[in-house]
Amino acid sequence: MTSEVWIPFDPADVPGLPDSFTYRVWDGGPDFPADPADCAFYVVPYMKSPETSVRPLAGMTGVRVVQTLTAGIDHVQPGVGLLPPGVRLCNARGVHEASTAELTLALVLASLRGIPGFVQGQQRQEWRSGFYPALADKSVLIVGYGSIGAAIEDRLAPFECARVARVARSSRATERGQVHALTDLPALLPEADVVIVSTPLTEQTKGLVDAEFLGRLKDGALVVNVARGPVVDTKALLAELESGRIHAALDVTDPEPLPVGHPLWRAPNVLISPHVGGSSSAFLPRAKRLLAAQLTRFAAQQPLANVVLTTDQ
Repeated sequence: MTSEVWIPFDPADVPGLPDSFTYRVWDGGPDFPADPADCAFYVVPYMKSPETSVRPLAGMTGVRVVQTLTAGIDHVQPGVGLLPPGVRLCNARGVHEASTAELTLALVLASLRGIPGFVQGQQRQEWRSGFYPALADKSVLIVGYGSIGAAIEDRLAPFECARVARVARSSRATERGQVHALTDLPALLPEADVVIVSTPLTEQTKGLVDAEFLGRLKDGALVVNVARGPVVDTKALLAELESGRIHAALDVTDPEPLPVGHPLWRAPNVLISPHVGGSSSAFLPRAKRLLAAQLTRFAAQQPLANVVLTTDQ
C-alpha cells in the first residue's frame, strides 16, 4: 500500500507527524507534487476553491483518507464520486469552534450595540450617543447545533440572555436543554430576537433562510450567518433589509466573495465580514494537532476521528 501523504504545510512545521510516511507538500498550486495515484492520505488545502480541492481526486486511485481542514465538507462533496470505494472523508471538528464562536459573538455584539455606526461617526467626527440594544435579556435561537453551535452557546452564557433555543437536523436532549428538530423552526422563529445560523450546507439546508423563514421573524430581529452563504436566500434577505424590518450580520454570502457593486454592500442594517470565522491565529495550531493525531492513528491502523462518510464499498 502506498505511504505518501499530501499535506498543505511543511511537514517540518507540524510537530508529532509519524515518520513512516513520505510527505508531499501541495497547497493547491497548478503542479502536483507527485503522482496522485501514489497518495494514501490527502489533506485538502485550506481556503481554496472547490475546483482546486477536488482537482487531484480523479487520479487518487490509492487514496484511503481525505481530510479537510474545514468544519464543512461541501467544497469536496462534488468529488466524492470520483474516489475509490472505502475512502474515509474526515472533517476538522475541533479546529474552528473557538474562532468561529468568537466571531459570532463579535458580530452579534457589534450589530446590537451599533459599532459600525460608531466607526462611521468617528470618521466623520460625530458623537452618536443614545440608547442601543443589549444582548442581555434577548432570546437567541441557534440554528445548527453541532460542535460550533455548542461553542457559540458556551460564549453566550455570561451575557444573561433571556433564553437560548437550539435547532439541529433532529431533536435530542442535552445537558443544557432540548435541541429542537428543523421542523420546529416555524414555531421558534417568532420568539427570537437573535437568530444565529451555524448549520452545515446540505441539500436540506440550502436556502433554509428564505422569505418564509425571514417573514416569521419579529420586527428588529438580527440574523447572523456564520454557516455558508447559500444557506440564506440572498434575494429574500435583501428585501427584508431594504424594508428596514430586520438586521443582519454575515460572515458568509451568496455569491462569495461578494462582488463589487452587489446590493448587499450598500443594504441598510447589515454588517459584513469576509468569511473569516475560522481563519484566525487559532487555526494553525489546532489544524496541525489534528493532522498529527489523525496520521498517527492512520499509521497505527486505528480508527480515525471525525469520519463524516465512507465511500461505497
